[in-house]
Amino acid sequence: MEELAEAAGIPVRTLRFYRERRLLPPPRRDGRIAWYSDDHLARLRTITALLDRGHTLGGIAELIGAWENGRTLDGVAELLGLEGALTSPWSDETPVRLTPQELADYFGEEVSAENLTAALDIGYIVVDGEDVVHISRRLLEASAALVREGIPLSAVLDAGRAVRDHVDAMAEVFTQVIKEHVLVPHQGPLSGEDHPAAETLDRLRPLAKNIVDAEMSLAMDRRMRAETDIWLRPRAATGAAADGAVGADREVGEASAPCRAPRGATCESGAVESDWGGTRATTE
Repeated sequence: MEELAEAAGIPVRTLRFYRERRLLPPPRRDGRIAWYSDDHLARLRTITALLDRGHTLGGIAELIGAWENGRTLDGVAELLGLEGALTSPWSDETPVRLTPQELADYFGEEVSAENLTAALDIGYIVVDGEDVVHISRRLLEASAALVREGIPLSAVLDAGRAVRDHVDAMAEVFTQVIKEHVLVPHQGPLSGEDHPAAETLDRLRPLAKNIVDAEMSLAMDRRMRAETDIWLRPRAATGAAADGAVGADREVGEASAPCRAPRGATCESGAVESDWGGTRATTE
């Protein structure tokens, strides 16, 4: 119940109240464990959408009851026809069930109690009996690939937690845009799946993903250029200093030394002292 309430963005006490009012069907029981499904989450999101449009809980209960019985009551079928468009998933992620050995095949020695706890806390995995279920095959394989590249799983999970916060903020931006410019203008009677709001929502799904993907790519370009410049600048300065020192040594070695032999004697190859940069350098 706590997990369902968190996914729906409502307090647990509100969820209990909905159950008492029979707005929510009972969960599937497995011993003392109650299992809620995506259908329960979709129902909660529908209730929230109807409340946002000004419906009372009593009216919503009547509408849902009529809908479940297959009856049309004051246009209830048309009203709830938008449920699928509002609550159908925006993602196409595939959960993956893993045995402990299969999990070790992905992450090897990185499978520790600390990392498992972090993955559970983020919501990447849930425990189901002796197995774990990862919420997304794409996230699972991407995380394993990062670990194979030498990035610790703990760092991958920390990054995942930070990314989750940022994408939640982006989702909030898109949700408010959709609510203000798509849902609110259509306050009149709905006409099921053919309603323009439903069609607009279907078209917006890939557009939102494209915008986020494009912005992420552009942001990575900006950040990597900045980081590369910061990383290369001291190395370039060090290289320039080394080149200057080598050039100076070459000038010292190639300098012509004055002959200091007595008149009439021949200058022999020997040690000649010369000054460079305030220090004494000896050349042969």
